[in-house]
Amino acid sequence: MELIIKQLSSELNLSLKQVEATINLIDEGNTIPFIARYRKEATGGISDEILRDFDDRLKYLRNLESRKQEVMGIIEEQGKLTEELKSEILAATVLQKVEDLYRPYKQKKSTRASKAIERGLEPLADILLAQETLSQPIIELAEGYVNPDKEVKTAQEALQGAMDIIAERISDNAAHREFIRATILEHGLVTSTAQTPGEESVYEMYYEFSEGVSKIANHRILAINRGEKEKVLKVKVQSPDEQILEYLKKETITGGSKEATEYLIQTIEDSYKRLISPSIEREIRSILTERAEEEAIKVFGKNTKSLLLVPPVKDMRILAVDPSYRTGCKLAVLDETGKLLDYATVYPNEPVNKVEEAQKKMEQLIRKYDLNIIPIGNGTASRETEKVVADMINEMDETVYYTIVSEAGASVYSASKLATEEYPDIDVSIRGAISIGRRLQDPLAELVKIDPKSIGVGQYQHDVNQKRLEEQLKNVVEDCVNSVGVDLNTATPSLLNYVSGISGTLAKNIVAYRDENGKFSERSQLLKVKRLGDKVFEQCAGFLRIPKGGNPLDNTAVHPESYEVTLKLLDELGLSLEDLRTGNMSQIEDAIVSLGEVKQKPAGKPQTRGSGFEALKAFKQPKVDPQKERMQRLSDGLKKLSNKLGIGEMTLRDIVSELKKPGRDPREDMPKPLFRSDVLKMEDLKPGMVLTGTVRNVVDFGAFVDIGVKQDGLVHISEICDRFIKHPMQVLSVGDTVKVQILTVDYNRGKISLTMKNVKEI
Repeated sequence: MELIIKQLSSELNLSLKQVEATINLIDEGNTIPFIARYRKEATGGISDEILRDFDDRLKYLRNLESRKQEVMGIIEEQGKLTEELKSEILAATVLQKVEDLYRPYKQKKSTRASKAIERGLEPLADILLAQETLSQPIIELAEGYVNPDKEVKTAQEALQGAMDIIAERISDNAAHREFIRATILEHGLVTSTAQTPGEESVYEMYYEFSEGVSKIANHRILAINRGEKEKVLKVKVQSPDEQILEYLKKETITGGSKEATEYLIQTIEDSYKRLISPSIEREIRSILTERAEEEAIKVFGKNTKSLLLVPPVKDMRILAVDPSYRTGCKLAVLDETGKLLDYATVYPNEPVNKVEEAQKKMEQLIRKYDLNIIPIGNGTASRETEKVVADMINEMDETVYYTIVSEAGASVYSASKLATEEYPDIDVSIRGAISIGRRLQDPLAELVKIDPKSIGVGQYQHDVNQKRLEEQLKNVVEDCVNSVGVDLNTATPSLLNYVSGISGTLAKNIVAYRDENGKFSERSQLLKVKRLGDKVFEQCAGFLRIPKGGNPLDNTAVHPESYEVTLKLLDELGLSLEDLRTGNMSQIEDAIVSLGEVKQKPAGKPQTRGSGFEALKAFKQPKVDPQKERMQRLSDGLKKLSNKLGIGEMTLRDIVSELKKPGRDPREDMPKPLFRSDVLKMEDLKPGMVLTGTVRNVVDFGAFVDIGVKQDGLVHISEICDRFIKHPMQVLSVGDTVKVQILTVDYNRGKISLTMKNVKEI
């Protein structure tokens, strides 16, 4: 455990104390959101993102230690565990090293070498490998090992068997494999060619492709893998064979018997070509794929987080539109709370083309229910429907806007058991429109109902390790839900299921209790819910909100365990819970500042020449920045209160932050959705045009931006900003509103190239 603590400390740049405390918290069954928010004093304020990495690495290192013990046990049973080998295994920092060291002792399927050993040829292999000068030719020596009963009929067969044993030993040598793997990773090439040259496909750029293993981009690895899986591409890893063979010869041949050397050269070449090269190539492909998948999963996770944290559009009545061609556009009217008021189906698109009738129906609904916003799903027939809506808006006197909303996964949700439970009497197709509308009103609450993999922001999500992707996305959703907080009296089981400590069963139990007993009036009532004990209450209570409850602290992120100290804090500052209830907390920071002191730097010594007034003029006081002085007083005041109340300063800062803005939604700081009232066609686009768009997806090589036409435009990574960036996510997130300029438009292929550099209206 001590080694694990040291390694985590080194890898994540954390103190040993931080690492030890965090491991203890995880082992006690605390969730990552709870640790990140309510145990900052113990962890030193480690963020939820770093805590996730910490948890992953802790699991890996513990698995590594477990595997070390398992391997040493197996080798010891064979009576072959030397102190040197034991030390090497214990010193290994990666699983691959342990497996390399275990390889010679691993029970294999029948091989040429194992058969040769069974035939009694190992002593001959030892003689050959010793490379000593012999009194007789090796072939004559091999005659002594001829044994027809053991299927060794000739001296040549005996010699070949001995060479097979040596070839496997060379292949199983951990140091050899480590060197060869590192050499290929540094100097190897990934190549791909077409299975059927000249055949058209989306993989044409990879028909004659070659790039260094050390340089190849992750998205190219995934693209090549997919092309290979679809039997369009042949993929190989080219190795620096001469360099590797020279290394193996140097490591194996001692310069003794010339005759033995000749046999060993043949053996080395056979070992490399037959055993090492295919095996290491598979390992290299696996390493590259794992790296690419991990990066793709991270990109998917970050995009999903950005999408989930898009600010809700509050206090708006909306007309949600799920566009389609033949089956018609589904309309759903929702009030400010997301309640379904009305629904209909219209047919403005092909093949029916009842545009005027559709516009008339939408106008009627807008006027009848006083609607403000029209969210349109971005799937099939989205842009055609957008034009119908935009034309209608331009003819209306009322102020109405529309926006495009991602409908990824809406069809999955609408046919789900959950949707059936929510809307048992509503047609499946209308449920999709309701989901689209609610995504605008509260994206987080609606999107948690859908499998995160169906949200569709990322690269190659169907090609990566699905278990790992599912785990990562679950963590992302959990972090988002807990960072925002959940209204205990309105949350669905789907949303509650992501709250720290709450399982699917408990989520249903909470809703059942609420249905039976009415709204929760205070957090402590959670302890009356079936199977919700003290530990779960500790984990979840701070993330659940009760607006307009009995205790105004229940509508903040202040944890119930800190209520007592919060009341003492308010008392110290001359405030009360009533001030919190009425929103009269603007002076809380001023009250803390008044407790602080600013330590002035000593003034400069007065100059000696002159006296009286001249001396006073020479006495210069240092200038004080009012903002810096205030921040220093605030910090000093918090330290005084921290000591007096016996509470950690980080926890105290969080409490004060919550008291300043009780019930505040952190999504308010995120980019707002882009509302439109007009529409563009592809034919309207010209190079040089400047447009405002919404980032729909961020990938390794750039970002796709919705600029109001049928096809999203691509801002290549090189066109995002003037400075060098390693990844577009350093600058952009899903949901960002950006200014872009059109570089090129390929009308035939429907491709738009954009830039964000030096964008100016022309």
